[in-house]
Amino acid sequence: MSARSFGPVILVHGGAGKVAPDLVEVRRAGIRAAAEKGWQTLTAGGSAVEAVEQAVKILEDDPAFNAGRGACLNRDGEIELDASIMDGRDLAAGAIGAVKRIANPVTLARAVMGAGGPILLVGDGARQFAATVGITECVAEALLTERQRTRWAILREEDAENVGTVGAVALDQAGHLAAATSTGGLPLKAPGRVGDSALIGCGTYADDQLGAASCTGNGEAIIKLVLAKTAVEFLRMGEEPMEAARRAVRELTARTGAEVGIILLDSYGRIGVARNTAQMACACILEGNTEPEIFD
Repeated sequence: MSARSFGPVILVHGGAGKVAPDLVEVRRAGIRAAAEKGWQTLTAGGSAVEAVEQAVKILEDDPAFNAGRGACLNRDGEIELDASIMDGRDLAAGAIGAVKRIANPVTLARAVMGAGGPILLVGDGARQFAATVGITECVAEALLTERQRTRWAILREEDAENVGTVGAVALDQAGHLAAATSTGGLPLKAPGRVGDSALIGCGTYADDQLGAASCTGNGEAIIKLVLAKTAVEFLRMGEEPMEAARRAVRELTARTGAEVGIILLDSYGRIGVARNTAQMACACILEGNTEPEIFD
């Protein structure tokens, strides 16, 4: 496709990494549901920002993913969540880091964006802000699954599934782009650790003039290369989205050796997907399609 898509596009990912066999189909169903929710939002006239928020919320609520309910536990056995969202129309952005007892971190990140003040709030500051905007806390147990409790207790190392972060990028009917990312982070991470998912330009980026990206994988490596912005800059240089995504992953692999994945949309609605991991379940719906295209 060389001209701008006249219809909306939604593209979501469920995290790059090794997936336990019993979760493969469950996760495929989850990303299908997320793509369908984002698509419904777009075709009803919703904005790209609304679409990525709604798609990511589906994944945060699904215990098969490492975001919201089902997030991994930190070293102290607690769940701390990161998320961010960005509006390509005006580069508005919001992010939260290391928050506890928030069921849908992406919605809190959007509230931070809407407030128009700080872009990133963490820990207790994010918690206090949530209260002021009417986002209520849930009990810690509401986010905890038995699977993650067992994983934290025994840490099977090489045999443990290791998939983190969910995200979405969208182009709406008005031609605007948005991106959102949400994660529980790394298993056994240090309390207070904030990864790329909360950092604009690293895990999330959107600019109507260029493109939108959401990243997944080793957060520290993604931060070092500012991966989302790097991929979008490759679009500025004239790369096709698929090659821009692959080039960004190749560069990160060469420089750090870390495992990552990325989804990417350009301003024409063309998609790019790349990973250097065993799996990264994705779903996409483009104008003219009624069913999500699912790919790993």
